[in-house]
Amino acid sequence: MKFAIIKERKNPPDRRVVFPPSLCENVVAKYPEVEFSIENSEVRFFNDNAYADKGFRVTDSVSDCDVMLGVKEVPISALIPNKKYFFFSHTIKKQPYNRELLKAMLEKNIEMYDHEVITKESGGRLIGFGRYAGIVGAYNGFIAYGKKYGLWQMPKAEHLPDLDAMKAELDKITVPNIKICLTGNGKVAHGAKEILDHLNIKRVDVDTYLNTSFNEPVYCMIDVLDYNKRKDGQLLDKYDMYTNPEAYESDFMRFAAVTDYFIAGHFFGDGAPYLYTREDCKSPNFNIKVVADVSCDIDGPVASTIRPSTIADPIYGYDPETESEIDFMDEKAIVVMAVDNLPCELPKDASEGFGEMFLEHVIPAFFNDDKDGILERARMTQNGKLTPRYAYLQDYVDGKE
Repeated sequence: MKFAIIKERKNPPDRRVVFPPSLCENVVAKYPEVEFSIENSEVRFFNDNAYADKGFRVTDSVSDCDVMLGVKEVPISALIPNKKYFFFSHTIKKQPYNRELLKAMLEKNIEMYDHEVITKESGGRLIGFGRYAGIVGAYNGFIAYGKKYGLWQMPKAEHLPDLDAMKAELDKITVPNIKICLTGNGKVAHGAKEILDHLNIKRVDVDTYLNTSFNEPVYCMIDVLDYNKRKDGQLLDKYDMYTNPEAYESDFMRFAAVTDYFIAGHFFGDGAPYLYTREDCKSPNFNIKVVADVSCDIDGPVASTIRPSTIADPIYGYDPETESEIDFMDEKAIVVMAVDNLPCELPKDASEGFGEMFLEHVIPAFFNDDKDGILERARMTQNGKLTPRYAYLQDYVDGKE
């Protein structure tokens, strides 16, 4: 079976890859029937020579390959008909900007496998870049905090070679006596937690965080039932929250009242209450000074996130009174870091981590008759049609939604 590492063509350029050269070697060692071709790329972190030096074919054309492995959306003009493709298509939520892409894949008889829906039978995701989004997001938040208060200057993650270099930069700073709130309990949140733990910031429980003053920096990691409550006062489990989000309201303001730096690492489900609103930001009890919004839902649950920011310009200010953007150094500003492609800043580590997961969970499915249903669940299109699992996208494809 022939796999292609395809060139990333989306702008801004993405330097990540599904398999770095060393992991291509690991795949072939485990599955000798696999061949890799590497499409020429001037932007990939692992350059063409790094693959050629390992004995892999580097070429302008990968049309003889069976399976195309990429990270970001492939431009319609670059799609090769009748192939299998793996990438993040950003279509499963009916994103309007990619409707034509999904339509084109159907017309070109492409079998599309979306990284986002490579899951366990239970629905949990098996691969992703979430850990590195959390790591870079928390780091960027500390950059923002240091700039806002003139405490330190750290280089951007994109200017560092790897995670070890990032941690070395963190070792140079001394975090003041602040309270840090981290939402979430998945890969994103645990990635951010790695940064807080590396800084030796003390973790405390909810009650202690809310009711105690400290002479050292502390953080609290909170989950959905910590920052949401049922309107009728019942105390049920978080699965009730997922099933009946309309029965809940936000209880986040008790955290906002005592938090200096907020890291949003949660997953926000449809129908769930917003963590805080624009009105909440105007309250005298709202104490948050810096927000690292890793989740980055625009005009959503984190009301101060009014637009995504960029790797080139990652920080802006939000004025609660005017509900508009201002200079982040303005004394009225809530500082917002809302880069929506954070893992791109650590392409080496993010690619290696992603490739290890892909090798563990996805590659075996090609050689064991997909006994665990990994490929079946992720296959969005086949034979020019949406598969039954994704038939809900038909109206989207037809332009009716």
